Amino acid sequence: MKSALIKVRSILAKSSQVLSMNQRNLEYVYPNNSRVDFPIADDKLLTKRYLEDASVPFPKNYHIYGYFFDLRTLAKDLADLHDFVIKPARGSGGGGIIVIVRKDEHYWYGVNGKPYSVEDIRRHLCDIIFGIYSFGIRDEAIIEQRILQHPTIDAIAAMGLADVRVIMYNDYPALAMMRLPTRASEGRANLHQGAIGVGIDIETGTTHHATMEGGFIDRHPDTGNELIGKEIAYWKEIIEIAKTVSKTVPLKYLGIDVALSVDGPKILEINVRPGIEIQNVNNKGMRDILSNIGTNSGA
Repeated sequence: MKSALIKVRSILAKSSQVLSMNQRNLEYVYPNNSRVDFPIADDKLLTKRYLEDASVPFPKNYHIYGYFFDLRTLAKDLADLHDFVIKPARGSGGGGIIVIVRKDEHYWYGVNGKPYSVEDIRRHLCDIIFGIYSFGIRDEAIIEQRILQHPTIDAIAAMGLADVRVIMYNDYPALAMMRLPTRASEGRANLHQGAIGVGIDIETGTTHHATMEGGFIDRHPDTGNELIGKEIAYWKEIIEIAKTVSKTVPLKYLGIDVALSVDGPKILEINVRPGIEIQNVNNKGMRDILSNIGTNSGA
């Protein structure tokens, strides 16, 4: 794994096409996104409100808690919910997210089998409201619909929820990848926590390259299933959704995260500072891609 890591990074390090973090910020994020518009991406509830007239699909909100007093109805609110997702409205990097997959007489159970009582969930919601996952700033806790993953993705990575990230610039798709959870990532789709990044060809929606912890791989470590040469379901719809979101919001450089559910794509969130690891995942730098988009769109 380490030798592959060195090989992949050395190829990209020598390339003048690689976009650095500073270049991303100074040439694309800040010139194309006004600071006053950042909350549209940083606040998941505001994202949904901003896009509600654009006919893009989101998971349904079940309950929203903005104050500790709101939690007085929690036991009643949860009584009929057998599966759901808890997340902070302004969290980042997957922090504070709990996916509940089933319920018995006494407990709800997370994707990793961990049991949660009503009081466990109440404490977690209090942490979210208090700002534990939003840099100490008071937050809102969301309980929303759990997305049931499309069977073609479930066959590759059954633990947790995978997503597709599309980097958009001036309303055009630049690069795309799928993030697949693993046991190492505890079912989360965050690359820095041990998930797999799978590069996707923008034109065809076919996977062509994959990395885990920076090193090249071609099979999922948990299932042994192949990662390369797979056609992503609903690819045209995913790209159209990404374009619709990009055209609706005033942010012109952003990442759009989409999950593949059993009944089609659903927006998870948008990110005004999408990471640059997507270049390693695709084994392709972004500088020429972004430059060509800027030229063709008149930027």
